[in-house]
Amino acid sequence: MLIVHNIRFSRILRNTWQVDLIMIFSCTVAYLTREFLIKHNFEIPPIIPAVLGTAIAFFIGFNNNQAYDRWWEARKIWGALVNDSRSWARSVVCYISQNEKSDVEFKVIKDRMVRRHIGFLYALKAKLRGAVDENYQQYLDEADLREINLHTNVHNAILTLQSRDLQQLSKDGMIDGFRFMEMDQLLIRFSDEMGRSERIKNTVFPTTYNYLTKVFIWLFIVSLTLVISHAAGIWAIFIGWMVGFVFVSTQINGMSLIDPFENNSSSVPLNQITRTIEINLLEMIGADKIPAPVKPINNEYIL
Repeated sequence: MLIVHNIRFSRILRNTWQVDLIMIFSCTVAYLTREFLIKHNFEIPPIIPAVLGTAIAFFIGFNNNQAYDRWWEARKIWGALVNDSRSWARSVVCYISQNEKSDVEFKVIKDRMVRRHIGFLYALKAKLRGAVDENYQQYLDEADLREINLHTNVHNAILTLQSRDLQQLSKDGMIDGFRFMEMDQLLIRFSDEMGRSERIKNTVFPTTYNYLTKVFIWLFIVSLTLVISHAAGIWAIFIGWMVGFVFVSTQINGMSLIDPFENNSSSVPLNQITRTIEINLLEMIGADKIPAPVKPINNEYIL
């Protein structure tokens, strides 16, 4: 996620330089075509680029709005995970009574349930980013790992383990019925937030919207260059590219938000969010080793 208020022009060029070269080439071809093929035969009506420009504005606006909605929903989901994760750790630390357990056994139970949740977050993050992330394994014991290896959905399996242990705590009289229901509701919310994240990840943005927008932009650039060539001369190439650059940059900016869980500068900062939760939860159980917060890259964005 970008954290700066002003984007460097060099970053924009890095994202668009290939498209810029293609646009300049297209404008050059359009200019030469008018000068040597159609100049003395007919004129392109100015209404054509005007209509195309209006249509493109609607397409780009719609695409960008839908892309931002996906990004914002993803950010809200992980914001809820932050709050619910803290509530889960607080409930584990404060709601569970020692009963007949020894001090060591009591601490092991609480640590296991909190650490297991951190493993859940890392497993979910890895799945959403399509990455191989083994960080979750350090927060699970050997018995948990053996059982989880039998499942294809690791994060869902971890929630099952949490639910099973919560049920056992109720049977052992270490948690009363009301608090059991409260903690079970948290597990249900974790499952809901997990499913909503997977829905965004697995739902492909309609290809036709993005494809047709690109086609219309190229038609607009070519027709605009043809129309203004008689007045601007060779400068029509530069003007065509400049106007096209505005449309293309806006379209690319919106499309960068389509998959909010990708590991890039425009995505939701899952690394930072997960590390923040990890630090908070480890501090709540009094862990010895607390990892450092995720720092911005080049003081420009956070992953």
